[in-house]
Amino acid sequence: MPREFMYRGLKIDQIQQMSMDDFIRLLPSRQRRSLLRGLTDQQKILLERVRSLRGHPGREKEVLKTHCRDMVILPEMVGLTLLVHSGKEFSSVTIRPEMVGRYLGEFASPIKKVVHGTPGIGASRSSMYVPLK
Repeated sequence: MPREFMYRGLKIDQIQQMSMDDFIRLLPSRQRRSLLRGLTDQQKILLERVRSLRGHPGREKEVLKTHCRDMVILPEMVGLTLLVHSGKEFSSVTIRPEMVGRYLGEFASPIKKVVHGTPGIGASRSSMYVPLK
């Protein structure tokens, strides 16, 4: 039997029923400070779009695109799929209960693993002396 997710001793459905002020008190200090200072215009737009999807049960499968990587994941976002901009492309992020209280940008890494090819003709100055097969 899988364990039910708990955040600071509360189940996710209890957290979803809390007021925003009560939820903010549960957050770590950086996220708490970010939300207490107020949402930016981008964050307000994203939150309105999330709430409009929550209001229509048939539209919950829709995917929202956002550049707002500094948005704290709120309990009302659980279950949605967001496309978060990683600097070059959009990364698909499905919000799970374990992500509550973290930032969206943590789940869309802007750093891509460097893959070097094999050296060939013209790769460097020394490659001009490599014999061809």
